[in-house]
Amino acid sequence: MVVYVLWGSTYLAIRITVETLPALTSAALRFAVAGLVLAAVLRLRRGPGALRVDRRQLGSAALIGVLLLAGGNGLVVLAESGPPGVAVPSGIAALLVATVPLLVVLLRSANGDRPPLWTFAGVSLGFAGLVLLVLPAGSADAVPLVGALTVVAAATSWSVGSFLSGRIRMPADPFVATVYEMVAGALVLAVVAAGRGELRDFHPAEVSTRSWLALGYLMVAGSLVAFTAYVWLLHNAPISLVSTYAYVNPAVAVALGALLVAEPITPQVVLGGAVIVAGVALVVSTERPSRSRPVSRSGTASAGDRR
Repeated sequence: MVVYVLWGSTYLAIRITVETLPALTSAALRFAVAGLVLAAVLRLRRGPGALRVDRRQLGSAALIGVLLLAGGNGLVVLAESGPPGVAVPSGIAALLVATVPLLVVLLRSANGDRPPLWTFAGVSLGFAGLVLLVLPAGSADAVPLVGALTVVAAATSWSVGSFLSGRIRMPADPFVATVYEMVAGALVLAVVAAGRGELRDFHPAEVSTRSWLALGYLMVAGSLVAFTAYVWLLHNAPISLVSTYAYVNPAVAVALGALLVAEPITPQVVLGGAVIVAGVALVVSTERPSRSRPVSRSGTASAGDRR
């Protein structure tokens, strides 16, 4: 429930944050603060050795953090920033990110797994919905194509990170893994933000109270609570359960965007979004939690089949 509701609300919080905060700078701040707070809590509760990992585990956690947070989240933040007509509405971004389970199925197939036929039917249905959603509509409310493709790239990065998380040697403790993922993601986001000139043009006094509050919400609800819960689920729950967030989040995001910031819900959004969610639901429902778990070279079950 935490991942369902809180993550669904973060798309709107991102939109409000980037109204007056530089896009990637805000994302870097979000994960840097959340990661450092979580590290401090773990050290206080468990002692000086709480965050100890070997070099390989550190590298793996850093890679996953870059894919999930710098690539996955950072590109969503970029897509939601910008003037009207260029930025992707928060609800649309959530609908596009809902393709993550579909992309994971494709990655599994490329890795030699053979999901059921109905799973592939769900993938096809979901991508048909994606096409319907971004198809030029010839109206002012059409989904910006460049922004939509940016979100699809973000979903791809997130999918690769989720897929690899069970196939490489990660820290055994999901909370410790989360710390290093957040720090690595924040560092990459900060470097890219500096390269874009965001840090040079960043003036905290010009940021609205509304944006600061939204950023605080993202740090606490989106990162410390929801992202940590997601990483824990990847370690402890079947992917068929974990993936259900992908068709609940969009409903929350679209509703909040329409109610709080008057984002338009056009027939195209309703149709394309419904088809995407139906495809994701079909994929999740046809995945069998009891399937045998392939063991990776690191000796752990794959992320798609972890329990």
